Amino acid sequence: QVQLVESGGGLVQPGDSLRLSCATSGFTFHYYGIGWFRQAPGKEREGVSCSKGSDGSTYYADSVKGRFTISRDNAKNTVYLQMNSLKPEDTAFYYCAADPLFCWPRGPMDFWGKGTLVTVSS
Repeated sequence: QVQLVESGGGLVQPGDSLRLSCATSGFTFHYYGIGWFRQAPGKEREGVSCSKGSDGSTYYADSVKGRFTISRDNAKNTVYLQMNSLKPEDTAFYYCAADPLFCWPRGPMDFWGKGTLVTVSS
């Protein structure tokens, strides 16, 4: 059974950093694409970043390029999202997702976690 559990969210001030974790189980981790998405109140869900399992390619939304970094620890079956220089507009629920074939934005992702809340406010 595929499971993804996000952690690391919280309340931070603008300019602060935060690292989210996505702990996974139930699938062959290094084969899967693992992505991060977010949804702010009243807005549609949007892709943030993705790490492709097959070749290590990474993808980022323009809004987070240069500030966020995705990484994966194959030994721990965990993906991280390091978020630096946080802005109020980064406030959202952050979700991780996994898929054996696709990595955002190249295609849909099948398995999802329940999310963790990040609030950036002074």
